[in-house]
Amino acid sequence: MTKSLFSPDYDRFRRLLVDARRRRGVTQAALAAAIGRHQSYVSKYERGERRLDVIEFLEVAKALEVDPADILRRL
Repeated sequence: MTKSLFSPDYDRFRRLLVDARRRRGVTQAALAAAIGRHQSYVSKYERGERRLDVIEFLEVAKALEVDPADILRRL
């Protein structure tokens, strides 16, 4: 079984989050500040160096003002 961090589905999930951030015109630093993390946290999950758990995903979606269900439907 392929680890989910390296699966095509997780890659798509990661790209959807990056696209959502960019569409909102939000920098990694601004998003990180909104969720109380360092910019490197955002950079690492966007590059696929770390994964987000469900709670972290919901925090990111809320900060970006996107519907998390919409992102999941697009997978």
